[in-house]
Amino acid sequence: MTPESADALLFGEALACREHVRAGFAPQPLETRQAEALCLRAESGLGAIAVIEDNRAEEEDAAQGAALRRIEAKLDLLLALVGQLGRAAEAATEVSLQWSALGARLPATPDVAVGDTGLFRIQAAPWLPESLALPARVIAIGPAQDAPGAPLLWLCFDPLTPGVASALERHLFRRHRQAVAERRRGA
Repeated sequence: MTPESADALLFGEALACREHVRAGFAPQPLETRQAEALCLRAESGLGAIAVIEDNRAEEEDAAQGAALRRIEAKLDLLLALVGQLGRAAEAATEVSLQWSALGARLPATPDVAVGDTGLFRIQAAPWLPESLALPARVIAIGPAQDAPGAPLLWLCFDPLTPGVASALERHLFRRHRQAVAERRRGA
């Protein structure tokens, strides 16, 4: 598959986000059971992120008691500390990528070939130390259009359960909405 057709497949009709986050691809063979377990964990994690982020937005609109704000601040601090420990142990680096509920485009890693399967990992929320892991398959490798010579990797999230696919769509919609709100605040 060409990079252009991979872009059309992954981003043509899907809501996509461009981000600079900790992410990466680790090629490895995946058995069906492993992929199913990854999907269950991803769906659970995305559901928890949705509950937390949606509740934070509602709480910002409502008046909070001082005790509740202190507890939330302590939890935020604890998450940040655990996150630093997790980041030190994890090898994923920050990259610029584009992703949708169907797949991702990111800088290529060495020794990867079209057709390889493996794990796509991404920091799904800035406050969350653990990365989201999804089963993925390499569908194209090619040069970046805006930076010649820098190879890119196109990944298709596969196989995904309907539940995790739906949770990814909702997560990306929230990320897109947050990015739009941040741009408006900055303007």
